[in-house]
Amino acid sequence: MNKEKVILAYSGGLDTSVILTWLKEELGYEVITVCVDVGQEDDFKAVEKKAYATGASKSYIVDVKEEFVTDYIYPTLKAGAIYEDDYLLGTSFARPLITKKLVEIAEKENASAIAHGATGKGNDQVRFEATIHALNPSLKIIAPWRMWHLKSREDCIDYAEKHQIPIAQTKEKIYSRDQNLWHISHEGGNLEDPWNEHSDDIHVMSLPPEKAKDNPTFIELGFEKGIPISIDGRKIGPVSLLALLNEIAGENGVGTIDIVENRLVGMKSRGVYETPGGTVLYEAHKAMEKLVLDRDTLSYKNTIALKYAQLVYDGLWFTPLREALDAFVDVTQENVTGTVRVKLYKGNCTAVASKSPYSLYNEEFVTFGADEVYNQKDAEGFINLFTLPLTIRAIMKEKMKKKDK
Repeated sequence: MNKEKVILAYSGGLDTSVILTWLKEELGYEVITVCVDVGQEDDFKAVEKKAYATGASKSYIVDVKEEFVTDYIYPTLKAGAIYEDDYLLGTSFARPLITKKLVEIAEKENASAIAHGATGKGNDQVRFEATIHALNPSLKIIAPWRMWHLKSREDCIDYAEKHQIPIAQTKEKIYSRDQNLWHISHEGGNLEDPWNEHSDDIHVMSLPPEKAKDNPTFIELGFEKGIPISIDGRKIGPVSLLALLNEIAGENGVGTIDIVENRLVGMKSRGVYETPGGTVLYEAHKAMEKLVLDRDTLSYKNTIALKYAQLVYDGLWFTPLREALDAFVDVTQENVTGTVRVKLYKGNCTAVASKSPYSLYNEEFVTFGADEVYNQKDAEGFINLFTLPLTIRAIMKEKMKKKDK
């Protein structure tokens, strides 16, 4: 009798290694693992080998780095979406793409279910499952952290030791990390107390600012319709561009934040996020927009950015609203073309110069001297009309005072 197949989102780490064994031993599934390469620094041959050694019937390694950058990172960058003023959404927009690949392989393998290692307290469970419901609601969802008797990562370590599953984590070094080409996140361990300052040894993609080099680095980023296309005048593909920016910004200590955020499920969590290259891209893109977008468009786009960030954070990527917002954003990006010079120095990232053929800045108009377009005398009539409500209000208040006397 053939066993039911389940597709497991697999990394080879502590949780998913334990889940693979648990799905086989406790639920009786045939387990097919899928590791989606979004730029994490893993030995994928070792991941595949470990999957088979732990009992997988088949193991997929899927490289989606370019799709990740062009179809998920760039739309979010163009939207200017930042969650709660800090978080650049590195885990959030990776999950829909990962899940999309899980669904595709589930359909290819005639699997009946998809399993993931997200906990019942986090955001990722929503992101995985919202995407499954959007793309193929007939697939069953197995979320072991909401089902099994294991209550902590310490329990998982004990389970792994009992079943002789090789793992890298120990009870002393137990950070939960998620890495991709855009960022790496760190949660758990001593970070669970927000009074604990994170230690320097937590850094993976960037140096602590104090240990960065003593001289600033200047780079020039070229944009075309809101998309970064070059560094210092040299055109580079999307994956290579982001990888190079990560290296440059990382050695300058740029892009590390330590925040307490509001999870979708209603509780707060504390995490350290390293996003070196992404921090530079956001800063440069913002400077480019300030040069070429008019005030009303830029203001309304900032409003859109807040909603876009919430949608991405909440796992609602495959929704009509997100697609509609993309259409609006793409119109605003038509003239976001040009070059921004950025200064990187000991954790700081500052746009120091910008130029564009579509610049709305005109030196002739802003000069204190005379010009042929702007007549300074016109300002008097403009101010009188602009402040007319204030004038009327003041007149009425004066009339009321006289009436009371």
